[in-house]
Amino acid sequence: MNIEQVRFNMIEQQIRPWDVLDTEVLELLHVVKRENFVPVAHKALAFADTEIPLPGGENMLFPKIEARLLQDVMVKKHESVLEIGTGSGYMAALLAHRARHVTTVEISPELKALAEQNLAANGVANVTVELGDGAQGWTNGAPFDVIVVSGSLPELPEALLKQLNVGGRLAVIIGQAPAMKAQLVTRTGEAGYDTRTLFETSVKPLHLASKPSAFKF
Repeated sequence: MNIEQVRFNMIEQQIRPWDVLDTEVLELLHVVKRENFVPVAHKALAFADTEIPLPGGENMLFPKIEARLLQDVMVKKHESVLEIGTGSGYMAALLAHRARHVTTVEISPELKALAEQNLAANGVANVTVELGDGAQGWTNGAPFDVIVVSGSLPELPEALLKQLNVGGRLAVIIGQAPAMKAQLVTRTGEAGYDTRTLFETSVKPLHLASKPSAFKF
């Protein structure tokens, strides 16, 4: 298998048609080797248009969803990023190449260890992997310039919004299967938020995120 050809096919046939046209994002998908973050048993699926199983019943998001969220949050080199749901560490690695620092929160000790191993093996040094439940956000290091939730939430917690800097962006998938919407929320002021729906999808909820909060946004 010509792995670079397969990677190229993934980008051109899956990701670009999903309106991922930012050349820096597309180039980054060549730089950060997705196959290095995929469990050995599923290496053959590294570039497939599917969710890849991870230990503990979790999974990696579809490549096109990862790329679209990465593009739409528009991370800048001076910014601090929070990711909720580390998984294998792949999305954290993508974010880290565009950010000053990434804090990523993982509830599973097994996945935390896996992500740390993957990030170190791929030379990604500006990521801190925290163990904990990030479904309501993460106060350590807040506020953040960018927050990415790598999993779905039934509703958007107010606590997560409050952890954004003014001008900060939050990418999150909201709803319950089978109807969910990926949204980009920009904090415009102390109490102001602008919400844009990016696309419709259905992805696995974050662990412990099955109970809707009382907050309506």
